[in-house]
Amino acid sequence: MAATPTAAGAGNFFEDFRAGQILHHAPPRTLTEGDQALYTALYGARFATQSSAEFARSLGMPSSPIDDLLVFHTVFGKTVPEVSLNAIANLGYADCRFLKPVFPGDTLSAKSEVLGTRENANKESGIVYVRSTGFNQRAEAVLTYARWVMVRKRTKDAPVPEAHVPELPKAVAHDALHLFPHEALARAHRADTGGARFFDDYAKGQRFDHADGMTVEDAEHMMATRLYHNTARVHFNAHTERQGRFGKRIVYGGHVISVARALSYNGFENALFVAGINAGRHVSPCFAGDTIYAWSEVAEKVPHATRTDWGFLRVRTLAAKDRNCADFPDKLPDGSYDPAILLDLDTWIVVPRV
Repeated sequence: MAATPTAAGAGNFFEDFRAGQILHHAPPRTLTEGDQALYTALYGARFATQSSAEFARSLGMPSSPIDDLLVFHTVFGKTVPEVSLNAIANLGYADCRFLKPVFPGDTLSAKSEVLGTRENANKESGIVYVRSTGFNQRAEAVLTYARWVMVRKRTKDAPVPEAHVPELPKAVAHDALHLFPHEALARAHRADTGGARFFDDYAKGQRFDHADGMTVEDAEHMMATRLYHNTARVHFNAHTERQGRFGKRIVYGGHVISVARALSYNGFENALFVAGINAGRHVSPCFAGDTIYAWSEVAEKVPHATRTDWGFLRVRTLAAKDRNCADFPDKLPDGSYDPAILLDLDTWIVVPRV
């Protein structure tokens, strides 16, 4: 009788995680101009720094850097086989800081530390908290962030460690943010961004409807997720997901983040870099065929501590599906979200002062 085949690459289940555990993620990934071009094709981002090498050089950079969120997704994707291959849902992010720019030709690797775990009451799954860090080929940290994810248990009655939920900061302290440009935005290049608003033109509480909508297609969201080496089955395997919670594949939450960032160009054309992600919540799942709209609110303005040519804006961005954001759908009176909301994202962005 033939031997039963081993389920290779089955990933970790909730009972496999322990606080303090270090997970190394393979293989490393070299990002190229081709990756950046494909990322642009998938989302249509129009920010000048990633669109024009000449513009990037005017800011003191050697060439156009890789899009901040492409770096985030690549590091995230590295972590999936060990952290979230058996995830039910990725729940949120905290304390995400972009530490160094990444350029075409740089090779990224990643490792994660398990910060804590908490079993769910149904004993069929639990929450795993990790901090993941991405490194370039010189072993320099380029990105670090915490996230928490709901992971299935292999066996319902498997013993698990005592619950430990780590304390995570509600926001990245502005003095921990990194400013990448070495130069001011020169007058000769101001028109290249396509935007008339600079740091001092924004006001706390100001809201922007980003107007455009982008429909998510199955082929595009799966191509994007493969680009990041994200192997989570819920995004690819229609055969298994027909028996799942939703009866179909769900879109990687980072895909929604990138769509919202691309849409935010309308109103934040001069938001040339993402410096940090304070918090993020995937409120509802996104599916192929959904059309994503977005709106943003300026929550805080912080001038740079030592330079007068750049500042940081704290911006809350909400993405909604199949609903134009002119009426700014948000939380309802009882504190729950409007049913249209997919994403609630709190970021620091870098904007020149002119």
